[in-house]
Amino acid sequence: MTAATYQYVDLPDASVVATRALLTARENIGDTVAARAMMCIHGGAGFGKTLAVNTCLRALEPAGEDVRKVTFRARPTARAVRYELFTALDLAGEPPRHPSEFDRLLKTALAERPRTFLVDEAQWLNGEAFEYFRYLWDEPATQLAIIFVGGEGCYRVLRREPMLSSRIFIWQHFTRLTPSEVLEAIPLFHPIWADAAPDDITFADSHAAHGNFRAWAQLTAHVRTALARTGRPRVDQELLRWAFSRLA
Repeated sequence: MTAATYQYVDLPDASVVATRALLTARENIGDTVAARAMMCIHGGAGFGKTLAVNTCLRALEPAGEDVRKVTFRARPTARAVRYELFTALDLAGEPPRHPSEFDRLLKTALAERPRTFLVDEAQWLNGEAFEYFRYLWDEPATQLAIIFVGGEGCYRVLRREPMLSSRIFIWQHFTRLTPSEVLEAIPLFHPIWADAAPDDITFADSHAAHGNFRAWAQLTAHVRTALARTGRPRVDQELLRWAFSRLA
């Protein structure tokens, strides 16, 4: 994972930390792909879901797994899902106009070889969109594994649809880092925390980050700036308070 894409913050020297949730996701995703099944990873914003899944799926690619990603930013219709899949599969030519023809094209493409789809921001999907993914997955000739990743809305919609919910192979709920996990993970996350006092890390978590990895990334970016401007050798609470003042 490049530092520039770590939780949407330009953060040089950041590392992906093998938290308990990430290690669990690695095992769950591996089992889901092997079974050509569907799974749902859900949880609050900034808890590291997408980062963990991208990291785990990238580890599968050297073994020849064909991983494709689709992301939704608004509630899509089945028609919109078709077009997203057409683009994600790099299919040639123009998309078919008629749904039945479009469906045949996608099923043919998906039957060519095993594939894994990461469906990110899946909280935007409604029952119709989820149902279309189920329709393709149920086709005997397709060899699909599907990883749905999204907020709690993703979980609620899937659980409301018995035909979908019953087909989810694994559910994984991402939560905030616990205080003890923060003390284990954050010194590994970025060098500025490596020699920070545990009390200062706890102070930063309780006042600003609250076990949220995205919040830790934002806080770390501001603390890096403060260290560079003041010339201080390490984090302290006065410096942290200045960083807090920049956060909502």
